[in-house]
Amino acid sequence: MKNNSKYWIVTDLDGTLMDEDYNISPAKKTLKMLAELNIPVIPCTSKTASEVRFFRKENSLTDPFIVENGAAIYGCYEQNSIEWELILGKSYTELKIILFNISNKVNYHLTPLNDLSKNQIFELTGLSDKAITRALDRHWSVPFLNPPDDVFEKVKLICDFYNVHVFKGNRMSHLLSSKSHKGQAVNKLKVHLQNTDVKIIALGDSQNDLPLLEYADISIVIPGKNGPNKYLQNGIDNGSFRLANAPHAVGWSNSVEDVINDFKDL
Repeated sequence: MKNNSKYWIVTDLDGTLMDEDYNISPAKKTLKMLAELNIPVIPCTSKTASEVRFFRKENSLTDPFIVENGAAIYGCYEQNSIEWELILGKSYTELKIILFNISNKVNYHLTPLNDLSKNQIFELTGLSDKAITRALDRHWSVPFLNPPDDVFEKVKLICDFYNVHVFKGNRMSHLLSSKSHKGQAVNKLKVHLQNTDVKIIALGDSQNDLPLLEYADISIVIPGKNGPNKYLQNGIDNGSFRLANAPHAVGWSNSVEDVINDFKDL
């Protein structure tokens, strides 16, 4: 990764760069353009490191990546392929105990993804066997089935007591340390790479992207087929966030190319 890059594209994957079938085809030409311009593309996702390593290999990405909703950051040293790691969060084991305690307090069973059978996970996500194995390789967060909204609000109120927070994604909610979120992780990466002046162009589609979008210099909300996520509407309404003109990879591509073309004109 070029440490002197002026811009980073920091992007969520599920629902943002990928559609519900995990397809990113419409964005491939834009990814190629970014590679030619030496503009890093940094995945910043609820996915595990195992999932993102596979995704990067498939799409020829080599820049650092942020996993489990900002709980850990990975990258490779330029002179070799040895991977480095920065940890912001609590361990999966600690978090699973906390989730169990919160379940008891709200009187509702919060079911971790890792407790489901492979068949149940397939029905929920559509992932193949190998992809499910990668998705379950969690170390720093606990995804769990989305509870009803009223239960989720109760869960949020209890989180401070345990020094954790929860985010709701499209398919799952996620429990992680209050010291880890996507915005915090991007800041830590900037400091680690000694590039604190870099401008962040962030793209996301759901509540767990809010800390990233609030942190970024240019923040782009990717809508779903039924419009933008309700948790991001306020930022769109007050002009803090831009709204892409189409869902998933098409909107992602259009928005990134618009921003890059604006920079070229400066």
